[in-house]
Amino acid sequence: MRVALFVTCVNDTLYPRTGQAVVTLLERLGVGVDFPLAQSCCGQPQFNTGYRRETVPLARRYAEVFEEYEYIVTPSGSCAAMVRDNHPKLGAKGAAARTYELTEFLTDVLEVTDVGAYYPHTVTYHPTCHGLRMLKLGDRPRRLLQAVQGLELRELEGAEECCGFGGTFAVKNPDVSAAMGADKARHIEDTGASAVCTVDNSCLMHIGGTLSRRDSGVRPVHLAEILASTEGDVW
Repeated sequence: MRVALFVTCVNDTLYPRTGQAVVTLLERLGVGVDFPLAQSCCGQPQFNTGYRRETVPLARRYAEVFEEYEYIVTPSGSCAAMVRDNHPKLGAKGAAARTYELTEFLTDVLEVTDVGAYYPHTVTYHPTCHGLRMLKLGDRPRRLLQAVQGLELRELEGAEECCGFGGTFAVKNPDVSAAMGADKARHIEDTGASAVCTVDNSCLMHIGGTLSRRDSGVRPVHLAEILASTEGDVW
């Protein structure tokens, strides 16, 4: 099984520990992971802003860089959705069907839910829009969380409502974005959980920033970091 990590721009630049957590987790499950250094942006910011022509070289580069791999795993629902749904429309079909968001790869390919994780905290889960609506992840992330030793999963009111980030939406419509983020933060705080997790650090950045401005004690954490945690080595 040849597996490559597509770390994404946001994780590479701002949340490198998430990419490290994916490698730690997969290696613990017996999966060797390559990291092609030539990888770059999947083109989602350009595509979503309307620069379709400028996205094409990025989509083709992705297909070329990951051509030799049987599976490409990414800790980002939005980037996985971009590759799978939009790259073929741009004429870059090669690697699209072999790209998996992390929880899909764990549950559908490796067929595991208990990954040997230990995370002794109360956690609530926010299903991100791309993961929920485009990838249709369903209960995959929840099943993985429910199998984590020591973790208590708290239900989140309005879980399927957008957090307000939406990529460039947050820049173009800051007031609406902030109001949506405040609603999400309030619901998260109401759970009494000590941590909130998602499958997308872009959404988690927006949620975490809102929680921080509210002086909330809730910690934002990517699902990969929870699943990589073990007793004595909590990420």
